[in-house]
Amino acid sequence: MNWNLPQNKALIKAILSLENSDEARRFLRDLLTEGEIEEFTRRFETAELLTEKVPYSMIEKQTGLSSTTVARVSKWLNGKEGGYRQVISKLHHHSTSLARGS
Repeated sequence: MNWNLPQNKALIKAILSLENSDEARRFLRDLLTEGEIEEFTRRFETAELLTEKVPYSMIEKQTGLSSTTVARVSKWLNGKEGGYRQVISKLHHHSTSLARGS
C-alpha cells in the first residue's frame, strides 16, 4: 500500500478533518457500504477483545468472524504499524480520564 499517493493522502486528510462523532458517522456512511461498516466494526471489536485476552473461539462466536479473520486482526494488532493498539490505548486512556473526572 502506497500511502504517499495523492488520493491516499487526500483520504487521510478527509478523515483528519472530521470534528465529531456525527461527522464521522455521516462520512463513513457515505464512504462505505453497510456491510463494510459492519465488517470494520466486527474487526475493531475483535481487536479490543484480543487486547482483553479473550480466546479466539469466544471472539468468533461473539463477532461472527472466521478464525482466519480473527488471526489476521491479531497479527495486525501485534504488528509494527500499531494502528489498533494506538487507537485502543487512546480510547482506554480517554475513558479512564472521564471516569476519574466524574
